[in-house]
Amino acid sequence: MPLEMNREVFITCAVTGSGGTQDRSPHVPRSPQQIADSAIAAAKAGAAVVHCHVRDPETGAPSRRLDLYREVTDRIRDADVDAVLNLTAGMGGDIVFGGVENPFPVAEGTDMVGASERVAHIAECLPEICTLDCGTMNFAEADYVMTNTPGALRAMGKMMTDLGVKPEIEAFDTGHLWFAKQLVKEGILAPNALVQLCMGVPWGAPDDLNTFMAMVNNVPDDWTFSAFSLGRNEMPFVAASVLAGGNVRVGLEDNLWLDKGVMAENWQLVERAGSIIENMGARVIGPDEVRAKLGLTKQAPVAK
Repeated sequence: MPLEMNREVFITCAVTGSGGTQDRSPHVPRSPQQIADSAIAAAKAGAAVVHCHVRDPETGAPSRRLDLYREVTDRIRDADVDAVLNLTAGMGGDIVFGGVENPFPVAEGTDMVGASERVAHIAECLPEICTLDCGTMNFAEADYVMTNTPGALRAMGKMMTDLGVKPEIEAFDTGHLWFAKQLVKEGILAPNALVQLCMGVPWGAPDDLNTFMAMVNNVPDDWTFSAFSLGRNEMPFVAASVLAGGNVRVGLEDNLWLDKGVMAENWQLVERAGSIIENMGARVIGPDEVRAKLGLTKQAPVAK
């Protein structure tokens, strides 16, 4: 893919994530109302896409409860601002092994379910986009593995496509892009695929610029990509992604800080990303333009 700056950029806000950040910042939303309110504020600040996980309202722990997803999506849809809904489908593939000498039985924190259950909230809520983590990966924790087998990914990708929901390929390394291209070749995903380049997540692709450009150069010319990095490199990667021809993602899932010693809210991160984009001479586009660009269908949810 040739290096050509993107002049029409959309911002995705990753509102809360599923990491253990709920006790590290008072601004990480927990309840469905808090998550929806934070997403709505991000949309008002310029985010065309809001990427949502849900959490247990009491503990802040990640959750897959359908009622929580339904409440979040209903609140966002009923808001006085438009946004493209992007729900995670990454939950339900977590293995925490018992240790290096005795991996079985698996430990607390393991959450492994079948493909249909992992996509159940997508079928229930019918967002425009949902994520598809295109590979298995060691995360930072010693014995935790994010598990996405080729069989499960083929099944989930087909379910998403059949529902009319566009998968956003989450690529944590170049091999994930390789497999995503295979899914397109097999007809499981549409040719005009959408991919998120996830940089700096241990132990995937590091967020140096050489590795980033290796990822970008593995994205087919007719695909649309966004990119993000974590922590202090979140905003530098806003500029890097736009310069490389992509779109951007910011939000409390990836970074808790606005400045040194200053904790961020989602809308503030979106606002700052928008300023960077505009100061580069590009334009921040809205949700209707994103739908037209990506061929998205805004669907009504399944009746209650």
